[in-house]
Amino acid sequence: MRVFYTDHSMSYASAIDQLSAMTPELLTQPGKPRRKFSLDEIRVLLEVLGNPHLQFPSVLIAGTNGKGSTASTLASILTASGLHTGLYTSPHLARPNERIQVERIEIADDAFAAAYFRVDAAAQRLVADGRLPQLPSFFEFLTALAFVCFADAGIQIAVLEVGMGGRLDATNIVNPLLSIVTDISLDHTEWLGSTIAAITREKAGILRKGGTLITLPQHPEANQVLGEVAVELDVRGVSAVPYMPAIGTSTVGPYAIEVMGDAIEVASPLSGAHQHRNLALAIAAATELAAHHGFPITSASIAAGIRQTRWPGRLERIESDGAAWILDVAHNPAGAWALRAGLREVLGAEGPQTLVFSCLRDKPLIEMAQILFPIFDEVIFAPIHSGRATALEDLVAAAERTGTRAVAANSVEEALKLAAEYTRKRSNPGAIVVSGSVYLVGEARSLLLAANGGSVPLEPKVLEKTAP
Repeated sequence: MRVFYTDHSMSYASAIDQLSAMTPELLTQPGKPRRKFSLDEIRVLLEVLGNPHLQFPSVLIAGTNGKGSTASTLASILTASGLHTGLYTSPHLARPNERIQVERIEIADDAFAAAYFRVDAAAQRLVADGRLPQLPSFFEFLTALAFVCFADAGIQIAVLEVGMGGRLDATNIVNPLLSIVTDISLDHTEWLGSTIAAITREKAGILRKGGTLITLPQHPEANQVLGEVAVELDVRGVSAVPYMPAIGTSTVGPYAIEVMGDAIEVASPLSGAHQHRNLALAIAAATELAAHHGFPITSASIAAGIRQTRWPGRLERIESDGAAWILDVAHNPAGAWALRAGLREVLGAEGPQTLVFSCLRDKPLIEMAQILFPIFDEVIFAPIHSGRATALEDLVAAAERTGTRAVAANSVEEALKLAAEYTRKRSNPGAIVVSGSVYLVGEARSLLLAANGGSVPLEPKVLEKTAP
């Protein structure tokens, strides 16, 4: 039954107002202690809510890069297999509803509002009774909200993307059927550790004793830690290598692999050779769910689900304002390298010439600048709505160190207009790339779609997205 609210205090707009007022977990303020992460508080909250996370089986996905693409692909496969599937991802590009999907459809505003105020009322009571020392964080709140929505929808399985790390992440409150670990690199070092080994140990926190780990060979330090934790917990390891394309396969377009004894065509709308690894992980997970957990997944539904995957902002091409735009949420050096390689694959001789860029100040700007800036003729910096944003003067200084011509705009909208103007003046315009931060890509995407007659509105209030 759909619930519609006439009382503004219980409306979707009111829920968004309250969410936007929350202090993001990763925003550290001078003189104030940073938030301590723990599963204890969300466990208490979920108990009061009736333990919605225990009402459906889950697959949990951690990693530095690729976990969202893997989650989206797996959820699409499960939906194509006829399963009532929930998908929880983060961060969002334009609307927080994007994080919570059922059968790949964003949760409706009224259902979002109903779940929000149910979680809020429970949290307020717990704090008043002294059972919680503080209100849930932004991410804890949305995670609890997602579990409530999934339980209310009666889903058959949930695919959950870990927000950050794994061991203490709010999503790790579930007992997953499968734990998937995507590629690991240095990111969030302030919170997770300064080495690949330390970060991997945090992400390996999603493994369960006697459980199943699905992964691919990657950085030697990550491989070693995952192997050690798997042995400690008697985890069964499943390699996704059999679902990788054959060596020498073109990085552009479909390819054939064998799944469940059948040859299928892997034709994903997600571009870039790096997506082959994410696709392999999703396929391996789907076959495990079929073989060991009885889910009605077939080779045909795997192929169909891959074709139907939607995951915006990942080498996404949009035609708008007389120009070709490539949007990608590369937010760390590994993502920047993947973007650079992906641009060669999807653009070929056309080549990118203008970059619209911004990033958060806890990201390795100098390294990302060295990877990306030199392949562009012009770089335009845009301010983003986050307390963690890198100052424009620091962005310009990074460009100067690479010898790249750069200019700072006063807004994302102005940055897009400048990029379009530069492009129109060229005889061989090429593509305009927007990247570096999910905040930037989200706002730019909304503006480009609106200018192109799209239906995605710009949020009236900008929420902190706890961007990775």
